[in-house]
Amino acid sequence: MAVTARLDIRQGQTLVMTPQLQQAIKLLQLSNLDLAAYVEAELEKNPLLTREGAREEAGEGTARDTGETGPASVPDSAQDTADLTAAESYAPTGDTPLDTDYENDWQQEAGDGGTPAPDAAAAYEASYSGGALPSSGGGWDPDMPGLDQTIEDTTNLRDHLDEQLRMEFEAPADLLIGRRLIDLVDESGYLSSDPMALAKTLGADPSRIEAVLARMQRFDPAGVFARDLGECLAIQLRELDRLDPAMECLLAHLDLVARRDTRGLMRECGVDAEDIGDMIDEIRALDPKPGLTFDAPVSQPIVPDVLMRARTQKDADGPAEEGAAILRKAEAETGTGAWSLELNPDTLPRVLIDKSYYAEVSGAARRDEDKEYISECMATANWLVKSLHQRATTIIKVATEIVRQQQAFFEHGVEFLRPIILRDIADAVDMHESTISRVTSNKYIATPRGIFELKYFFTTAIAGRDGGDAHSAESVRHRIRALVEEESADRILSDDRLVDILQGEGIDIARRTVAKYRESMRIPSSVQRRREKALRA
Repeated sequence: MAVTARLDIRQGQTLVMTPQLQQAIKLLQLSNLDLAAYVEAELEKNPLLTREGAREEAGEGTARDTGETGPASVPDSAQDTADLTAAESYAPTGDTPLDTDYENDWQQEAGDGGTPAPDAAAAYEASYSGGALPSSGGGWDPDMPGLDQTIEDTTNLRDHLDEQLRMEFEAPADLLIGRRLIDLVDESGYLSSDPMALAKTLGADPSRIEAVLARMQRFDPAGVFARDLGECLAIQLRELDRLDPAMECLLAHLDLVARRDTRGLMRECGVDAEDIGDMIDEIRALDPKPGLTFDAPVSQPIVPDVLMRARTQKDADGPAEEGAAILRKAEAETGTGAWSLELNPDTLPRVLIDKSYYAEVSGAARRDEDKEYISECMATANWLVKSLHQRATTIIKVATEIVRQQQAFFEHGVEFLRPIILRDIADAVDMHESTISRVTSNKYIATPRGIFELKYFFTTAIAGRDGGDAHSAESVRHRIRALVEEESADRILSDDRLVDILQGEGIDIARRTVAKYRESMRIPSSVQRRREKALRA
């Protein structure tokens, strides 16, 4: 057969990931904070997009200019992503009596009898807006910083240590060594490297560096400039005058404390079990990371994407008009109709397409480049509004199905948590498993039992005995913790005993699985728990 070049026509189907589809998938898995940042970036790039608040302010200003007293009219062409998820939309209300512009009654007394100055309010307004104000007793100084520049700043650890350094030392060499030691302190207050290495770098005597370090270890907070945990605890105990030989021996054997080896500690320290218990209690009261008092990491609050509450008769009759004007609700009944779900309005982007501005700029465009740019902006804006609407609809749909399948959990507690997987929800809502995974990642729901990530409700299943129903791994962990908390000092439950109890309750579980769950919850072994409860008894 001769090898020749030829042309063939073949027909096939392939899935093409367009840029719009890729962006829609990316938009679906974003958290509410990432989504807000993405929408802000689109608002800056696209002149046809605007916020609902900006539209309302512009409409109210127009009403005041024309002398109208009613609420500002909203053009029908405006499209709101929140409106798309609600059954009805409402125009913004007008000004309330709380918007009254009160006069400034502040007055400044003159120095010759207390006669109020007639232009005191004008002088105050001039000083607030940056105008010049004559210098007088009790008046405003234009050179003074504004209110936004006088907000109290948080002192970090290094600034706090540097202030104490300047008060403690006078010699320039000691100040230089002290500043280098401060540079070696990490966020927890420990020295990140060997301070003796500074002797070669600075050409200083190691004994002098050791002397400076010893004085700086008395700085506040107690425990800073320590090289390890034992030295940090020793510094704090020295400040409390509790560093006796027995305590020093205990700090030298922290590995035995971690293993809860009471007999080993009694043998090394030469004290009885009661003293060991008191010494361990003193150590637990100390701060192992004193530097975090100043440089503590900022914890970001969790903002739920879905709000869940018990359904009332008012919800069954329909949302009130004033309530719908505040919250754009997307409610869905569960299987029993006991719960009401709605999207959190604080995480729902309020993006509008200004079609009136689009008509204005498109009519004034003459060049082909301008027309093409305006068309692209309009297409991008329409896609963004549609994608945000689809994202909100998908989230509320998936959350509703999760609540329906975990109805027993919300009514009775974690013991009744069902073992479900992504495929169970995907089959119920007719979506792909990858879509369910993206929807439930970094999405939270506020329930009467607390705030949970949607991923929390997907747990592995543990088979039941004798063909019984499967149990959720999370409910089994909760049961193990409850059994350990209820045990008495004279009847400590071993892993084998926990297996017998769980199997008696219809849970087919192995001993290694119980040990794995116990260790994941940081529950000590039965031997360690027996030692601890014997000390407390």
